[in-house]
Amino acid sequence: MENHKTSLIILGLILIFAVIHSGGAALRSKAEALIGPRLWRLCFVSLSLPSAIILISYFLAHRYDGIRLWNFQGNNYVFLLVWLLTAISFLFLYPATYNLLEIPSVLKPQVRIYGTGIMRITRHPQAFGQIIWCLSHTLWIGTSFTFITSFGLIAHHLFAIWHGDKRLETKFGDEFHEFKKNTSIIPFLAIIDGRQQIQLKEFFKFSQLGILIAIAVIWWSHKYINIAVTTFNSSFISKFFN
Repeated sequence: MENHKTSLIILGLILIFAVIHSGGAALRSKAEALIGPRLWRLCFVSLSLPSAIILISYFLAHRYDGIRLWNFQGNNYVFLLVWLLTAISFLFLYPATYNLLEIPSVLKPQVRIYGTGIMRITRHPQAFGQIIWCLSHTLWIGTSFTFITSFGLIAHHLFAIWHGDKRLETKFGDEFHEFKKNTSIIPFLAIIDGRQQIQLKEFFKFSQLGILIAIAVIWWSHKYINIAVTTFNSSFISKFFN
């Protein structure tokens, strides 16, 4: 029963996360017109960041809950595959659709259409980065709790793909239709059918070095996950859910 409870809680946390993110995206145009883009971004971040932290923390604390569906831990080939997929997921997760300084509103946040870099591979890189991350970690951990978590996150990001296209179509009209015609949702499809060509020089940016550093730091920090989980289990949040 306890294992079922944690699975239901994580699905509830994913739902809250999805409502905040997709709901905030849907409200963006009206909210920016009312209070301005900078203030709206700060309001959005003040809600989305805690929801993400709580979701990630709860996942880490309960990732081995439920039934063990498979166990590839100890297999060096699977280990290398998981880390390779994780590294690729971070390259996709890099926020290609906005300037990093727009997140804290140092620069004025804007919605814009990009057709270069990772967008040549897929016009929804962050969604596929999350999907790749889910698949790799589910493969490694192998529990029913992690499987359910990944299912919920992937379902949210598939909705976000549809929702994102609808919002861009409403805002940009013909410009989005042209962008849509020259790009693909499925990674590499537009390249395979000749609508796009990879431009390697577009990927050689200083920000990519930051991603590689982030991957190295995450690799190193994994050994401290159990310490973080112990801290989380003794926190107010864990007591609240229990």
